[in-house]
Amino acid sequence: MTDIAQDMPWLANHWQSIQQRLTQKRLPHALLVGGERGVGKQAWAKAVGALLLCDSPSGLGNGAPLACGSCKQCELMAAGTHPDLRVYAPEKSRMIRVDQIRALTSFAVSSAQVAQHKVAIIDRADQLNINAANALLKTLEEPQPDVTLLLLQESGRPILPTIRSRCQALALPLPTVEQASQWLATKVASLDEDARPSDRDLARSLLLSGNAPRLALEYATGEFLSLRDAAFDAFRQFMKGQVGVGEAAKKFKALGVDDALWLFESWAADLARCCAGGDVSDPETADMFGYLARSNPAWRAHELLDKVKESRSAAVYNASPELEASQLLIAWRSLMPVRRKAS
Repeated sequence: MTDIAQDMPWLANHWQSIQQRLTQKRLPHALLVGGERGVGKQAWAKAVGALLLCDSPSGLGNGAPLACGSCKQCELMAAGTHPDLRVYAPEKSRMIRVDQIRALTSFAVSSAQVAQHKVAIIDRADQLNINAANALLKTLEEPQPDVTLLLLQESGRPILPTIRSRCQALALPLPTVEQASQWLATKVASLDEDARPSDRDLARSLLLSGNAPRLALEYATGEFLSLRDAAFDAFRQFMKGQVGVGEAAKKFKALGVDDALWLFESWAADLARCCAGGDVSDPETADMFGYLARSNPAWRAHELLDKVKESRSAAVYNASPELEASQLLIAWRSLMPVRRKAS
């Protein structure tokens, strides 16, 4: 099977840590794995799961075990049908519900079906609703010797301290620009020629993703770039009073709530950088945010970040994406200097 350290070299140190812990029989029953969106948390967790389930991992003696890729467990993993690995993630409600965690609890206490171990991945553990979080605590407090829990958390998203305290934490790093560019180029080269994005789109995607390569690939091969450009154009027009809030909000709704809030969040962070005398991460916003930074104190940018957090919480409970975008646009509009009328 693919060595995750070769495929995503920025994760090599944390992968080696898992290999060593497994060899020394010091692997904790629960790991909280944090990292930016698109850095490779899910791929890393599934690689850990494959290693834990493999019947005959190679390299155990030298402290660098890898899943063999040929045993029954590895074949089931490759097919995505291994019954002893379960993934729990937000569904239609945008939250991980208590019935999903109850299913995890049943899985944890039952016997493994085909392997000697079981692995449960909670993708976006930062989106457990309160009942689900409380139910998970019981499983964390009474660990089973044959199950490993991998909780994935997106950077900057809160998780209950009671859950955090019962897990060992790992923070996956972002790659260097060179590592991200090489990874992206390799993935794009495997696409059909007519589906390959341009070099310009690749560079923009990497920039807008904050150097998160998997997110950059999603941006470059999907509709994000064109939808983002339409949203930014509507944003500029709205800030200048050329279009109404409803018309501008529709462009953000087209992005989808996750990408729209991600965009608002990154813009607010760029404004905060401008207020502190730094540079923006998105050069296309430099002129506008530089202008706003000269007219507003830094705390106004942090207010915007707080409003994005509020909108993200509201979106979890199926609030209107268009309404949330409208409220955020109005908050941005309040930063524009008021022109005094000539006397």
